[in-house]
Amino acid sequence: MNAAAFDRCGEVCKEYAKTFYIVWCRRTDDLVDGPNASHISALALDRWESRLEDIFAGRPYDMLDAALSHTVSTFPPFRDTIEGMRLDLTKSRYRSFDELYLYCYYVAGTVGLMSVPVMGISPESKATTETVYKGALALGLANQLTNILRDVGEDARRGRIYLPMDELETAGLSEADIFNGRVTDRWRSFMRGQINRARAFFRQAEECATELNQESRWPVWASLLLYRQILDEIEANDYNNFTKKACVPKARKIVALSKAYCRSLMLPSSQTHCSR
Repeated sequence: MNAAAFDRCGEVCKEYAKTFYIVWCRRTDDLVDGPNASHISALALDRWESRLEDIFAGRPYDMLDAALSHTVSTFPPFRDTIEGMRLDLTKSRYRSFDELYLYCYYVAGTVGLMSVPVMGISPESKATTETVYKGALALGLANQLTNILRDVGEDARRGRIYLPMDELETAGLSEADIFNGRVTDRWRSFMRGQINRARAFFRQAEECATELNQESRWPVWASLLLYRQILDEIEANDYNNFTKKACVPKARKIVALSKAYCRSLMLPSSQTHCSR
C-alpha cells in the first residue's frame, strides 16, 4: 500500500508541478489557485484541516493521504500552510512587509521547512540544524517574493496586490498605478528595492545550500538559481511586470541546471561560510 501511495504521489507531481514537488502542498495550493478556486470557501479549508488532523491520527482518507501519514513522524508546519490559503480567501492587500512576510512564510516558507527532514543534512556539515532550517526558510521566502514580483499584473487583474502598501505609498505609488499598469520611474525605483530584498533572501539561502545531503543539493541549487534568474528577466523587461511575464529562456535554464549540478558537488561550506 505504501509503495503504491508514494508512486501515485509522484504521478500527481509530475503532471501538475514542475518545481512544486510536495504533493500535500500542491493539493492545498490548488484549493485557492486551481481551476475550482472560485468555489472554495473557508469551510472547505476547515474540512481540509480536519482531514490533516486525521492524517496525524493515522486515519488517511485516500492513497495520497496514506503516503503523508506514513511520512509524518514529527509535527511540521502543515497547519501554517492552510492558514496561508485562508489569507488568499480573505485578504487582498498587505499593509507592510511584516504582513507580507507572514503570508510568504505561510505559503512558501513552510514548504522549505517541511523539506529539510526529507532532504537531510550532510554528515560532513558542521552547521547547526537551526542554520540549515533558516536557509531553507529563506529559499521559500525568496521564491515566493519572486513569484509575487513576476505576477504583479496577473494578480492585479484578480483584484489582488501582494506588495507592501506602505512602501508603495512612500514611493509615491497608488493602487490605481498598479491596476492601470503604469511603468514609471517611480515604479522602476520601487521594483529595484523589492528585487534587492528578494535577492538578499536568496543569498541567505545560498550560504547553507551545501549543508544538505549531497543527493538533495542539485534540486535545491536548481530552484535557487532558476528562480533568481526570474528577477533578472523582470529587469530585462524594464520592470514591466504588468503586461510582460518574466520567463527564463530555455538556454539559460540549461546553463543554470549545469551550474546547479556543479555546486551540488561542493563539500559543505559551514566551516567558512555558515554560522555554527
